[in-house]
Amino acid sequence: MKIGALKEIFEGENRVAMTPDSALQLQKLGHVCCIEAGAGAKAGFSDATYVAAGVEVLKTAAAVVKAADVLVKVRGPEVKEAKALRQGQTLISFFWPAQNAELLEIVKERGATVVAMDMVPRISRAQKMDALSSMANIAGYRAVIEAGNNFGRFFTGQVTAAGKVPPAKVLIVGAGVAGLAAIGTSTSLGAITLAFDVRPEVAEQIESMGAEFVYLDFAEAAQDGAATGGYAAPSSPEFRGAQLKKFRELAPSVDIVITTALIPGRPAPKLWTKDMVEMMKPGSVIVDLAAERGGNCDLTVPDEKIVTENGVTIVGYTDFPSRMAAQASTLYSTNIRHMLTDLTPKKDGVIAHNMEDDVIRGATVAHQGAVTFPPPPPKIAAIAAQKPKEKARELTPEERRAAETAAFKAETRNQVTMLAVGGAVILLAGLFAPASFMSHFIVFVLSCFVGFQVIWNVSHSLHTPLMAVTNAISSIIILGALMQIGSGNWLVVTLAALSVFMAGINIFGGFMVTRRMLAMFQKS
Repeated sequence: MKIGALKEIFEGENRVAMTPDSALQLQKLGHVCCIEAGAGAKAGFSDATYVAAGVEVLKTAAAVVKAADVLVKVRGPEVKEAKALRQGQTLISFFWPAQNAELLEIVKERGATVVAMDMVPRISRAQKMDALSSMANIAGYRAVIEAGNNFGRFFTGQVTAAGKVPPAKVLIVGAGVAGLAAIGTSTSLGAITLAFDVRPEVAEQIESMGAEFVYLDFAEAAQDGAATGGYAAPSSPEFRGAQLKKFRELAPSVDIVITTALIPGRPAPKLWTKDMVEMMKPGSVIVDLAAERGGNCDLTVPDEKIVTENGVTIVGYTDFPSRMAAQASTLYSTNIRHMLTDLTPKKDGVIAHNMEDDVIRGATVAHQGAVTFPPPPPKIAAIAAQKPKEKARELTPEERRAAETAAFKAETRNQVTMLAVGGAVILLAGLFAPASFMSHFIVFVLSCFVGFQVIWNVSHSLHTPLMAVTNAISSIIILGALMQIGSGNWLVVTLAALSVFMAGINIFGGFMVTRRMLAMFQKS
């Protein structure tokens, strides 16, 4: 099959659906690639790099549409692009079928197959094709960078000769892929980061990244992410009221707010109201990643940056991934390539559109003259609700003392038993062994006991260097071998030489390992 990439005609879109690297991988599947001239220029990929990768560069979009069996794009098709599709042709791009019923009817009438990258189900096997997550990851990172660009202070706190600078306080609403990317970037820059999500199962993820999860004082049952494919679902009016109340408490103290909350197939929920904006300090920044769907903030203006009367900057850009076009194109083209890998199971350049496959069926919104949206739910749940962990009960002082006493008695019993058994074994051996053996045997037992106590009370991280240096020290047996190496018996000399060789390895190797291990604990 011939895979063709079109130049994006949407104003301000800099991404491209095929990179030279992804084209090389597609050719390994048996496909032939072509691209419209200049399609990758805004993302930093010249036509020459495509030609070097074996891609045919065609002058016009019409030539690509005519030549290609499969068309790949970033943005969904415009009406004129949809009408140019032909019977049996496949289009792979973002499509948003729930919001584009008219486009669905057009591609149905044209008899084309449409694979919507925004409809890839969120199951483990499909993660490599999850373009929404790839783009959201970039958007979350870029949102923090844009916030820092519009924020008049440092993210991290500093103590300087000119005075103390407090750290910025960042609130991230929504802990999906974009939210988690924003959390990681914000914490790495040193800000105090708070995060909220309606799905309680993400609290552990948030806290593991160094942020603080914002809990609501609300008794509603936890929402099961499995029922919504891993996405957030609409909340009850009571929950929404508790949510807004909490945000109003936080608004005066936060410096930066990044909102990422979206519900599939619905307008963005309004979570940061006008009165919350008015409560914020002058110089504060709001970055609304949901601006394209109406915005989570009441005052967001899509594709614009505004400053309110009280000095709050609200960033409503809708092209965050496009502002990092090279990186976004690389990730998106990889998602496309993985989708085509699943569509080409035999790697023979032949597309096999298997509608029994959960991933392919879920992403296909039109096929063979029929609309196949919405898809049936996947057989595998995306995410399971996390069972609440039982908190350990705090012991009273009396219970704590009783537990310590019991532990001390148990340890004492174990040590006394070991000493008694060891003493009995030594006495039993003394009844049958000669006196010369017993003197050496007692030294051996005592050295084992001392060695055990030394190792047992050392931190686990130091076990390897400690064992290495004790091996080196124990190689004092080399002295015995050196004394015997001058013997006249060839067998004794051979054994003594082998002993010197092996003991030498033990000594030098032991000290080298110790030195390298201890160097791991040093700053320089």
